[in-house]
Amino acid sequence: MSRSNCDILIQGGGPVGLACASWVLQKFPDARLTLLDRNPLDDADLAAADSRGIALSHGSKLLLDTIHAWPTECADIHRVHVSQAGRFGRALMTREELHQDALGHIIRYRDIHITLRQALRAMQSKSPHFVWQHIDAKDEDNLVSAKCVVHAEGGLFKKQDWVESGRDYGQSALVGLVEVENAAPHQAWERFTSEGPLAVLPSHYGPHILNLVWCGSPESSQRRLQLSDLDFLTSLQNEFGARIGRFLKIQDRRLYELGLNYRKQITKDNEVWIGNAAQTLHPVAGQGLNLGLRDAFLLAEKLVGVFAGSVENQTTIRIQEALEEYSQSRKADRTTTIGLTDFMARVFTSNLAPLVVARGLALSALQWLPPVKTALARQMMFGRR
Repeated sequence: MSRSNCDILIQGGGPVGLACASWVLQKFPDARLTLLDRNPLDDADLAAADSRGIALSHGSKLLLDTIHAWPTECADIHRVHVSQAGRFGRALMTREELHQDALGHIIRYRDIHITLRQALRAMQSKSPHFVWQHIDAKDEDNLVSAKCVVHAEGGLFKKQDWVESGRDYGQSALVGLVEVENAAPHQAWERFTSEGPLAVLPSHYGPHILNLVWCGSPESSQRRLQLSDLDFLTSLQNEFGARIGRFLKIQDRRLYELGLNYRKQITKDNEVWIGNAAQTLHPVAGQGLNLGLRDAFLLAEKLVGVFAGSVENQTTIRIQEALEEYSQSRKADRTTTIGLTDFMARVFTSNLAPLVVARGLALSALQWLPPVKTALARQMMFGRR
C-alpha cells in the first residue's frame, strides 16, 4: 500500500478513536483526516464480538447524541445502592436527587462500537478528504504521515504495548449475565467485598437479567470461572446476600485482569494520546470509557480550531501549542478521575480495622450529606470541568 499524507491521523478504530473522528468531521467536514482501524470492514464480524456491559454516564450520552451515535438498546440506571459486605455503611443515589433523566446507562461494548461506526459512515459521504483504512497491526506505522498524530489504540490492562505509571491491583474481573428472582427495574448495586467490588447492573435484556462484574484475586476469580453454574450461583448468593432474591442462572462468564496504567504526559511534539492509550482504569466506578469520550470530544475541538483555519495557522509550533492547551485542559478531569478510581479500588478492598470503620462512616456520611453526594455523582456523570 502506498504512503499517503494528511493533516490529522487517528490510530485506533475503537469507540474513542471513532468518536474523535466523528466530532472532527462534524465540526469541519473538509478535514484531511485519516483513521487507521485494525478492526474488520464488516460490522457483522463485530456483532458477535464483545458483549460485556459497559457503563456510560449521562454526560457521555449527551456527547454521543450530538453525532447521533447513541445505541437503541441500552438499560438506564435510575438508582445506585452502595454498601460493603458484612459491614455497616450504605448510600443510595437517585436520579431525582440530581434532577436528571438517568444516573447512567449500561450498553454492550459491541453496540456502542457498531453505532459509532455507523455514525462515522454517515459523515463519510460529506467529508471528501476523510480516509478510513482497515489495516493489519504490522502495517500501521508505515502507511501515513501527518501533521498531527492521535493515538487511540486503547487496549486492556496487560495487553497494551506501553507501561508508564500505575499499579497492578492483583485483581481480575469476572463478568457475565445473571438472572435474578426479584430485581427492581433500573436499579444498580455496588457491593464492596473483602477482595474487591461486586456490581450487579441493569441490562437491556429486561429487569430480571442483569450484568455482573465480580472483582477478586486472580486465584479466586479463576476458581469461580471454573465452578459449575449451581456452585457459582451459591457462592454469588453468599457474597451478595438476598436483597434481590435468588440468583437463578449465570451465562457468558469471562475474566479480565485489572490495573491502572496512565501516561504522565499525554502530548509530545505533534502526538497526543487519548482514551485507554492515555489511561486504563479499574472498573470500580465505570469511568474508563467516559473519560476517554471526554478526551475525544475536547481534542476534536482543539484540532478543528487549528485545521479549520488558514494554512498559516497549521504550523508545527501552532499544532504543538494546541496540543499543550488540550493537555492542560484535561489535567483536572484526568487527575480527579484517575485518583478517585484508584482510591476506591484500593481502599475498599482493605480489611484493616480502621479502614473498615472509615469506609462505613464515609458511606453513611455520603447518605446524610446531600451536597457531598451530589458533587460525587456529578463528577461520575460529567467529569471535572
